[in-house]
Amino acid sequence: MTANLSSQAVKQRLLSLDFLRGLIMTVLLLGETGFFQRLHMAFENPFTEALSRQFAHSSWHGLRFWDTVLPAFMMVAGTAMAFSYNKQVKSGYSWGQSFVKMLKRCFWLMFWGVMIYAVKGNELNLEFTNVLTELSFAAFVTFLLIRLPFKYQLVISIMILILTELLFRFTNIAGFDQPFVDKHNFGSYIDLLLLGRVNGHTTTMNWIPCSVSTIWGMMAGQLLLSAKKEKSKISLLMGFGGLSLAAGLILDVSGITPMLKWISSSSFVMVNGGISLIALAICYYWIDVRKKQRNLKFFTIVGMNSIFIYLFFNFVGLKWMNRYIDILVSGLLNKIAIPVEVGSAIGCLVVFAIEWGVCYFLYKKKLFFKL
Repeated sequence: MTANLSSQAVKQRLLSLDFLRGLIMTVLLLGETGFFQRLHMAFENPFTEALSRQFAHSSWHGLRFWDTVLPAFMMVAGTAMAFSYNKQVKSGYSWGQSFVKMLKRCFWLMFWGVMIYAVKGNELNLEFTNVLTELSFAAFVTFLLIRLPFKYQLVISIMILILTELLFRFTNIAGFDQPFVDKHNFGSYIDLLLLGRVNGHTTTMNWIPCSVSTIWGMMAGQLLLSAKKEKSKISLLMGFGGLSLAAGLILDVSGITPMLKWISSSSFVMVNGGISLIALAICYYWIDVRKKQRNLKFFTIVGMNSIFIYLFFNFVGLKWMNRYIDILVSGLLNKIAIPVEVGSAIGCLVVFAIEWGVCYFLYKKKLFFKL
């Protein structure tokens, strides 16, 4: 991969990036309704059981499909950042102007990330452990590296992972000196200092290693913007992704660094970074190189308002609409002898349809909300 941008303006959108971002958000929309868990409740069999397990986070150690979604979102955000910055440069923005623009975006990402969980039960709740707060920090760090040569970007990203390893392994704080044990690691100690409590599995410290996904995404975007041949771009993305995936798996299988989503261990970051880069390479090859561009709109219209719909299903869906639609749909269908469990699964699909419909309405009205 290379950080050298092509001297020629990119005249077309990268449709594979639009598709991949939309696919990620579509999976999030459907998964957050609880559809796969309700499907298993309605039709208990090994297949639905496997699906429901893959659409739930790993309890501590391991990797499930659902664990890969938000790291992919972080990576795609970095790729989009490379394209956005390139467009700003072509439009005559100075680095300072772009920096101010990025600071504003980071502020709003942090603001909405905090607001999502600001109220729990009947109490004020402050935490910084969701994808928007992580992306706020990651976007800031990534932007600071965006003009550096590739080799420096790569070295710094690896140093970030090494720094995380060192902090978790060698701080030796009483009660928090077990680097890979839930609630007894350095990340939990930082939460105790910042929040006055140990904040469940995940920790605010995730900001640091998670930024690597966004940095690698930005590097991938700069590669795709470069003057290299398409075949070389695909080979580099696949090669780097494969190496990262293999290195992360080796760290996990060997027991050196277990794969832990909740603290974004280095093996977890590397495996997910590899998966995301390979997925981007495949989408780029199929959509932008092979020009297989039919039937993308279902996904891309969701990706065009990715931040908005993320906030929508958190503030409206998870806090009210999901439960309301569940009771309404399952109750009405039960009146015609459809089991409540089946009605509940159908209700999840209704929620998904409503949320997708909101994206479609915004798309038709040409309303695109960006932070």
